[in-house]
Amino acid sequence: METLPRDLASAAGAPIIIGGGLAGLMTALRLAPRPVILLARMPLAEGAASAWAQGGVAAALGDDDRPSLHADDTLAAGDGLTDPAVARRIAAAAPDAIATLERLGVVFDRDTSGRLALGLEAAHARRRIVHAAGDGTGAAIMRALIAAVRATPSITVIEGLEARRLLVDDRGISGVLAAGPHSACLLSSRTVVLATGGLGGLFAHTTNPLGAIGQGIALAARAGATLTDMEFVQFHPTALDVGLDPMPLVSEAVRGEGAVLIDETGTRFMEGKGRAELEPRDVVSRAVAAHIGRGHKVFLDARSSLGADFAAHFPAITARCRAAGIDPARQAIPVRPAVHYHMGGVAVDAAGRSTVEGLWACGEVSATGLHGANRLASNSLLEAVVGAGCVAESISGMAAASLPAPRPTALPAAPDVTVLRTLVSDTLGVVRDRAGLQTAIAGLQPIAFTDDAAADPALVALAIATAALAREESRGGHWRCDFPHPSPAWACRQAQHLENNRIVCKRNPSHDHPVASHAHA
Repeated sequence: METLPRDLASAAGAPIIIGGGLAGLMTALRLAPRPVILLARMPLAEGAASAWAQGGVAAALGDDDRPSLHADDTLAAGDGLTDPAVARRIAAAAPDAIATLERLGVVFDRDTSGRLALGLEAAHARRRIVHAAGDGTGAAIMRALIAAVRATPSITVIEGLEARRLLVDDRGISGVLAAGPHSACLLSSRTVVLATGGLGGLFAHTTNPLGAIGQGIALAARAGATLTDMEFVQFHPTALDVGLDPMPLVSEAVRGEGAVLIDETGTRFMEGKGRAELEPRDVVSRAVAAHIGRGHKVFLDARSSLGADFAAHFPAITARCRAAGIDPARQAIPVRPAVHYHMGGVAVDAAGRSTVEGLWACGEVSATGLHGANRLASNSLLEAVVGAGCVAESISGMAAASLPAPRPTALPAAPDVTVLRTLVSDTLGVVRDRAGLQTAIAGLQPIAFTDDAAADPALVALAIATAALAREESRGGHWRCDFPHPSPAWACRQAQHLENNRIVCKRNPSHDHPVASHAHA
């Protein structure tokens, strides 16, 4: 094993950013001109869920809108668990986030008058979704940021290198043990940023890249970091149901433009239920799952609302539908719920700092308190951009620390989730119950603390199951058929940490982040 690749000698001790999606790229760019190392398991143009995002970036930019309304909608969607201060702070930062992305080369869609075109999505009270290239927002943003990163001399990008363990000593983080296809290396640093994305790949039905298996959460937990909100998994109600794995997303924005949910008889089964198809995602996902459970097929019908204009509004979705033999202008689109986003993750404070000295987290891998029990549509890209700035500012204010001496460390096997996906989907899905959760824990516990290739993904799934079993209520993305109502006793977040090869859960009765009070010097 090399202690440090030769071409990284000049960056020795630099902050290490793990993850090549939006959060990782933005953190690296915001830290410039400070030297940083960015590790990406896949080439930057591949493997990141950010590039798959269709919905856009939420920001209060309309004449009838303001950040306080955006924050109110975020709080409502979060079902009582969103931190109000975090919602206000990130909503207020949203317009500047859009401007920052534009300065980095992102070209957002504009109307005929030249103003940013604003779309509507579920649970938003105003049109405030900013798109780029129609439904290709994530890909357009990633293209611009990848170009910016490639053009920034202070950023050393290493593609094809996967972080397997975070190294810690009595001062906190001391480095990263990583491996590629042919060799492994130990990178020494006192500063690590996790930007590894989500965990949808743990499930059999997901819109995420299959490599999104919560590896950053496993890295943080094994390093001693606190996790929070792990039970809250968001299922997108309208994934394209044509037998693909992962499942292509049919964006929330399609319903925002008037598409409706129907079954094989043509019945609009959400009609008359609150805001119908524009109810929060958890509500719509349960309705779709229940309708499928009763033996129906479910379709998203945009024929009347968009018709021949569908392709102009949603070119990427049109291409995916046509590849499956479906013309969305003339046919209803078969859909079903699939795991789309994880509200929980590594507990962080307002600066993105975890409970482990020297470890930050940003983007979906982090739990900032913004999303609560249920993420508001198009707040994820926003959180990644704003959070990256907070992390960079925090790291920039730190004094350089002396590097630890490298020490031999066993290399864990490359994580493999194959044997777990059916169990996870069957027990941790849209609707949960005690028996299923106990089955999950019984199956995952013996794997999570072994040297098996499935150990890290099993640990992440075990954290979800443990938190879900403890939370005896239904709220947001966590729904228990044996506890079908929200409980005032559970109007709080849960923190988790590893202790003696088990996961310990603790209620956190306030909205304060469960981050230890320690100096970050």
